Amino acid sequence: MLAAFLDDIRDGDLIAPKRMADRLRLPLTRLSKLAHLNRNVMTSRPESPAVQEKLGQIARIIARAADLSGEEGRAIIWFKYQPIPGWGKTAEELVEEGHADAVLEDLERMAEGVYS
Repeated sequence: MLAAFLDDIRDGDLIAPKRMADRLRLPLTRLSKLAHLNRNVMTSRPESPAVQEKLGQIARIIARAADLSGEEGRAIIWFKYQPIPGWGKTAEELVEEGHADAVLEDLERMAEGVYS
């Protein structure tokens, strides 16, 4: 699951913002808000370490959720619409608020069989 998702959003060694937005079914402006990046910088300088780090966080969340659910489509729906127990917010909302690490930690706990 991880490899397929990452292959689809990469351009060479970089995460391509447009490809990621397409896979997540989001406009680029929404992806830039989620990643806390300026849309113009995100698209004109995708090689920037800051752009790659922020997009990488989102990619890791989707890939990990896809590993747990067994399907990329389910992972994307979960990311966008399913509130996380204990948070009362979706993964997308938490990422937008700057809590991507907390979402990844929650996913790791789920992988270990611990649910909030």
